[in-house]
Amino acid sequence: MGEWLLYAVARVVVTLLQALPLPVVARLGRMGGACAYWLDGRHRRVALRNLTLVFGGEHPSEEIRALAREHFRRLGENYCCAVKTAAMSPEELRPHLQFVGTEVLRPAVPGQPPASRVIALGHFGNFELYARFGQYAPEFECLTTYRALKQPRLNRLLMSLRERSGCRFFERRTEAAALRAAMRPTGVLLGLLADQRAGARGLAVPFFGRPCSTSPAPALFALRYRCPLHVAVCYRIAPGRWTIELGPEIPTRQGGRPRPLTEILRDMHVQFEAAIRRDPANWFWVHDRWKHPGRPGSVRARSPAALS
Repeated sequence: MGEWLLYAVARVVVTLLQALPLPVVARLGRMGGACAYWLDGRHRRVALRNLTLVFGGEHPSEEIRALAREHFRRLGENYCCAVKTAAMSPEELRPHLQFVGTEVLRPAVPGQPPASRVIALGHFGNFELYARFGQYAPEFECLTTYRALKQPRLNRLLMSLRERSGCRFFERRTEAAALRAAMRPTGVLLGLLADQRAGARGLAVPFFGRPCSTSPAPALFALRYRCPLHVAVCYRIAPGRWTIELGPEIPTRQGGRPRPLTEILRDMHVQFEAAIRRDPANWFWVHDRWKHPGRPGSVRARSPAALS
C-alpha cells in the first residue's frame, strides 16, 4: 500500500512538472530545496560537515551556511528540472544545453567511426543531462550504469524517464556482463558516475587532501578496452540552463604500460576538485563522501567488474 501511494504521488508530480515551462519548474524547485534545507536535518548536517571539511579553512561559518542553503536550492532545482528535461525533445532542449570541448571526440578522418571513450562523470548540476549527448552526436552510442531503486514501480517510472534520452542503461549489480559485451573499439561513449564512495571495494585516493573510497571502474574500463579517459562536468549557468564541459584526456598508460590505478584516479579527482571550486554549490554535498577511506593498493587492471 505504501509503495502504491508513493508511486501515485510521484506520477502526479512528474505529470505536473512536465506540463509547466522550464523556467517555472526551476523556480519551483528552488523553493522546494529551500524548504528541504530546514526540514531535512540529516542531510543538512552532512552538507555542512562536508563543506566545512573542504572550505572551513577558507570561509567563515556564515558563508558555509549560506553555501549550504544555496546548495539545497540547487538540489531542488536540479531534480525538478531533470524531470522536465526528460520530456523535452533535443530541439526543445537545445537552447538550454550546450556541450563544450566535445570536438575532440569526433574522428580525425571524416567519415571514419569515432574511437570509443570512457567518461568519468560527477553529480554536478542536472547530471541526468549527460545521457543526452548521443542525441546531438548520433555517431556515438552512449552507455552508462545505474543502481535500481528498491521499489519496483518507482524504478520503472525512473527508467521510463531516463530511456527517452536514447542512452543504454545497465544495472551495475546485475548487468555488468552485458555492459562489457556492449563495449567495442569504435562509436561508444561509456559514462560512469565516479564521485561517490565505493565502500570497502574502493581504492583510497585523496580528494581535497583526504583519502576516500573511490571506484576504479573508469580507469579499469579505459585500460581494458584501450579507450581514452576524460572527465565531464555539468555546470548550471543560469536557472534552467546548463553547459556540459569535457576535460582534457587523462593518461592511462606511460611508456606503453598501464599507470597505477590510484594515479589515474588522482588525476580524475584533480579535475573534480577544480569543478567544485569553480561553483561549490553545484556539487552533491549531501553525500557522505569521506565516510569510508577506501583500501590501499591496486586491483588488476584487466578486471572492470567493480562498477559501484
